[in-house]
Amino acid sequence: MDYPKHWKELAKTIKEKSDWCCQKCGQVLRPDEKPQRRTYLQVHHWNRDPSDNRPENLVALCPRCHLNYHRGSKGNISVGQLSLFDISKF
Repeated sequence: MDYPKHWKELAKTIKEKSDWCCQKCGQVLRPDEKPQRRTYLQVHHWNRDPSDNRPENLVALCPRCHLNYHRGSKGNISVGQLSLFDISKF
């Protein structure tokens, strides 16, 4: 699965537009706050097509909600492939 070269910037834009809030459950995961565990907001492709990076196809989700979307449906990736980006490096 190949993401575009500008994926980190694109994902950061989606997270910023969501005000660093999961669009499913409302959990806030700001990069400047230190959670108890390393947990970061993730970006999900609604149509599960990682090559479709139109903004309307992308949504910010916490890891739990993101994983639930993929477990609840027959997604195109396995649970082990859901990586967390360390956005603190941006």
